[in-house]
Amino acid sequence: MKLNGSQLVVECLVEQGVDTVFGYPGGAILNIYDELYKNSDRIRHILTAHEQAAAHAADGYARSTGRVGVCMATSGPGATNLVTGIATAYMDSSPIVAITCNVPTSLLGKDSFQEIDITGITMPITKHNFMVHDIKDLAATIREAFFIAKSGRPGPVLIDIPKEVTAPNNFIEYEPLTAAAPADMQRVRNAAEPSDAEIQAAAAMINAAARPVIYAGGGVVISGAEAELLELAEKGSIPVCESLMARSAFPSAHPLCTWMVGMHGTKASNMAMTESDLIIALGSRFSDRVTSDTSRFAVNSKILHIDVDPAEINKNITSTASVVGDVKAVLRRLLPLLEKKDRSDWTARIAAWKAEHPASYDKQPSDSINPKFICEYIHKVAGDDAFITTEVGQHQMWTAQFYPFARPRTFITSGGLGTMGFGTGAAIGIQCANPKARVVHIAGDGSFRMNCNELATIQHYKLPIIVVVVNNGALGNVRMWQHLFYGERYSQTTLDFGPDWKTLASAYGIAGYKANTADEFARAFDEAFKSGKAAVIDAKVDIDEMVLPMVPGGKAIYEQIMSVGD
Repeated sequence: MKLNGSQLVVECLVEQGVDTVFGYPGGAILNIYDELYKNSDRIRHILTAHEQAAAHAADGYARSTGRVGVCMATSGPGATNLVTGIATAYMDSSPIVAITCNVPTSLLGKDSFQEIDITGITMPITKHNFMVHDIKDLAATIREAFFIAKSGRPGPVLIDIPKEVTAPNNFIEYEPLTAAAPADMQRVRNAAEPSDAEIQAAAAMINAAARPVIYAGGGVVISGAEAELLELAEKGSIPVCESLMARSAFPSAHPLCTWMVGMHGTKASNMAMTESDLIIALGSRFSDRVTSDTSRFAVNSKILHIDVDPAEINKNITSTASVVGDVKAVLRRLLPLLEKKDRSDWTARIAAWKAEHPASYDKQPSDSINPKFICEYIHKVAGDDAFITTEVGQHQMWTAQFYPFARPRTFITSGGLGTMGFGTGAAIGIQCANPKARVVHIAGDGSFRMNCNELATIQHYKLPIIVVVVNNGALGNVRMWQHLFYGERYSQTTLDFGPDWKTLASAYGIAGYKANTADEFARAFDEAFKSGKAAVIDAKVDIDEMVLPMVPGGKAIYEQIMSVGD
């Protein structure tokens, strides 16, 4: 049958299993939006208050489901407003497809109204991007974009379409997809296949180690390798430390879990990495937030690096051996070759570090709320199945340090780019993808200023998202550095001016609460959670509350500030 370009876009999205699109219309993309209107029974469109939130929502949708998230925007500023969200997805390997439309081809390169070279802008922050100049290439391009986004190491792909390609009178014969992927794409998918010799060598390294530690990265979650990770840890009595992106990859309550590693990691995690004789790195990239001073990182450890992306091998830390392949597939082949080990001496040392420096607080202040209490209480009420999102800053680190995650994909945050403004859009995407789940968004007051306009989106679509504003009246993470390293010169980090979050919530028709004590927070969260509706809770935290432990810049990961005064 013959379809025009806009009809073709919709058919190809349906063909790829897309049920939800996040976006914001404009002149250049109107043809596609007209077709979305006609197909609203097939694809739901979520109108965000800003294009950046559309990109973050697509990202949250993707991270919570493992499926490709889709966002749309018009040309010029609409497209550039997606850029931060695309970069966020790129840094955290999240599969999204961003569709933008540009001015007609005849106006390209002439500084036309709302023209921008969005493919040039996004080239460094996408796995691939396309500009479709001819309708005959449109279907194949969309199919390839989805394949690229989700194959191998996932990531964002952008498709830019000049307006005349989507015109109502521009028709082409449409041929439905008959295979999962063309043969040439299948070859790409099967490219990373480690040899038996590589698997056997990796098994021998693990079997020979006396003090191995697993360094789990976000690739464990992306590949769905949580069960294999658990089996590896238990079979070999191997402690598991996690990057920020892997905080939901391994049950926090498990005795072998040492929680987060790195700059704000636990003493047990950082010492386990330092004192180990083998680091088994799974789907991780040895970021600077994990390694700190690389010249003093795990100098006595061998390193076995398993990752689907060969570009990550030896990029930041030189490995002793490596296996390039999907983490889940590699572990399935590796596990039968591993010996069951006790290693009780090693795990006893881990337990001692955990006992010596537990993630706890000594007292509950009377005039503010301890961040650990906030995390513990949310978990107590919401349970293991709730999705937790954050913005970026102190509240994000407290959540990673204190929230006892037990299920994969339940902690969704911006890691690599550290995007303030990510979490509210992500929460929208997660709730749309998981309508029966509960989503709690933990935001800092600084970050929430950047996206509180999305309360309009939350209310309009009746999304029962609870936003907990961890309000310390400051850009807390930056202020903490100013306190520790800049002589307490708090330059532009004090937020002692509006808005009043409770009043703002009510302006959007959302229930708002103020909580200055632990008891007030508990009552507010109980009421908000039971209501099954959206809510904003303004939770007061002391302005000088620190995120500790902390590794100062330039120090080794074992040189941690454990308490104020160190």
